[in-house]
Amino acid sequence: MTMTTTTSDTKSLRPAPLNLETINLLVEHQLSEWSDAATRYHDLGRTQRKPLDIGDLPFALQLNPARMVSTAADTSTEAIASRACFLCAANRPKEQMCAEWMPGWDLCVNPFPILPIHFTIISREHRPQDRPPFEMAAMAEAAPDLVIFFNGAGAGASAPDHLHTQGVLKSELPLITLAEKHHPSDRPGFLSSESFGLNLPFHFVSAVITPDRQGAMMLRAIATAFGIDTDGNVDRGLINVFYWMGDDGMLRAVVVPRLSHRPHHYLNDEPDRIVVGPGAIDMAGLMITPRPQDYERLDTRLVREIYSEVAFADRLPEPIRQHFGL
Repeated sequence: MTMTTTTSDTKSLRPAPLNLETINLLVEHQLSEWSDAATRYHDLGRTQRKPLDIGDLPFALQLNPARMVSTAADTSTEAIASRACFLCAANRPKEQMCAEWMPGWDLCVNPFPILPIHFTIISREHRPQDRPPFEMAAMAEAAPDLVIFFNGAGAGASAPDHLHTQGVLKSELPLITLAEKHHPSDRPGFLSSESFGLNLPFHFVSAVITPDRQGAMMLRAIATAFGIDTDGNVDRGLINVFYWMGDDGMLRAVVVPRLSHRPHHYLNDEPDRIVVGPGAIDMAGLMITPRPQDYERLDTRLVREIYSEVAFADRLPEPIRQHFGL
């Protein structure tokens, strides 16, 4: 099944529009044909969730045992080399139905969901997760109910060897609502969350993107964004990126530069270990905990400590500020 469309004026291929009705039909059709995935989506209704007060970013923990496969994924070079790529079309489960949403990109229902609408959008070419693809902007424009997000190779991607993005309903992620509220559309360009005057557990870059040369330059800046590791080295894999269409009709983005993928708590020996490896959704205000003992143990202090170890709690480093012209 193909979903690509051609615009008559530019003759260029763009993603087919995805409205909420089409999104629901795609998910329902896939789950009717794939019982294992259907069970996991059904089980989402039984996942536990609890809010925590961590400041001005609305936040909740989700207990989701099925996500252990992603949270605890071994993404070392040796592990990647020893397995077949599970995102390549030849290696996907036979039950998984994927539509070519735009040239070179397959839209697939994520079989290990965090939220009731959860897509993985996979490059048809096997190439590394080395930068946020430019196509994310077109995906967001074509699916105004979704937020399209990217986990860098060192910031939550369980398949760092194969380029992909993901999509969930934008209404599900508190960070999206917060950025839209505090970055007015009449201030296009980049803003640091430091300028919001809020009590946040980490800082990020917000963008309102214009459809002109300035917007094109902004897209390039986002595609070449980076984090800075704990040794002070620039690392393009330490990044989470979100694109979505705002309620004001403007294309928006948030970039979360990272320090590391996993906090020291993940590396601790039992019983002090906490299996949390934040990806984009975790950074957006919904932290996933696959194990009940971690769900019960995590509190405001520990969550803020985890965020401070994987992102920048005090101030974005100067090289990142200069990259975005902040």
